[in-house]
Amino acid sequence: MKKVKVLLDFIRFAIAMKIAFYRNVITKLTDNVFFTKPDVSLADAKTSVDKLETAFIGAQDGGHTAVAAMHDAEAEADAIFRILAAYVDRIADGDETKILSSGFHPSAQPTTIQKPALSAEDGDNSGSVRLVAKAIEKAGSYIWQIGKDVLPTDESGWSIIGQSTRAYYDLTGLTVGAKYYFRVAAVTPDGTTDFTAAVLKIVI
Repeated sequence: MKKVKVLLDFIRFAIAMKIAFYRNVITKLTDNVFFTKPDVSLADAKTSVDKLETAFIGAQDGGHTAVAAMHDAEAEADAIFRILAAYVDRIADGDETKILSSGFHPSAQPTTIQKPALSAEDGDNSGSVRLVAKAIEKAGSYIWQIGKDVLPTDESGWSIIGQSTRAYYDLTGLTVGAKYYFRVAAVTPDGTTDFTAAVLKIVI
């Protein structure tokens, strides 16, 4: 599992949004029991945000001097909140709850996408389907079965459409618009596995 970090996403915020975000961080850090000795005082942080807001309002007429002053104030505030973010990151040490309590955003854990046991995808041509199974360790081959129109309720409703040495199978010549059900089992040195749950595919 990756260690949760404080994001510096606020650097890319529009100035109006940045001002609101910075004020929220100050509010959240004030009297926060986790973060009692920030590397930059909250008073200095507040002063930088006040200065940025004043400069932002003054730059609304588009004057070059006012716009330049706004960008200078933005850079100053960004620098202070980068320091605060680094401080929160250091003290929180990967604790997402602590990071959230500071008003900063925590990094997200990468999600593990589980590959389905079997999927049925559109083939290259009309009336074709590609079946893709989750590979089984030590499988020597795969047995593919099909049912048409309705989900088979017992073994007699399933027909074997073929075997393959790889965890996929291409089918052609199927009826366009028809409903098909598919399932697969793997043949291993320990025997044949149970068939997967049936997968429905309407052929296009």
